[in-house]
Amino acid sequence: MTLEKNIDGELDVRVLIPIQRHELLIKLFKELPVDESFIFINDHDPIPLFYEFRSIYGTEPFRWEYLEKGPEEWKVRVIKVENNIKALKI
Repeated sequence: MTLEKNIDGELDVRVLIPIQRHELLIKLFKELPVDESFIFINDHDPIPLFYEFRSIYGTEPFRWEYLEKGPEEWKVRVIKVENNIKALKI
């Protein structure tokens, strides 16, 4: 499953069903080099995804930054800050 970035380099995941959003963003993070990031756009607060990231990777290897908080769209930057992750096999 792939998704093209928009002109600003953001991934608009609103076109996917929620489970596909999570799968795509978790895979992207897993493959992301340390100190790199991606921005995604969602149609609701993606806090459940934040907690899924924490349950998979713990609290240390990523930063989660809200760039926009609704009401129509939420933009989040996810930054990989270390590679020492407790990644579960997904």
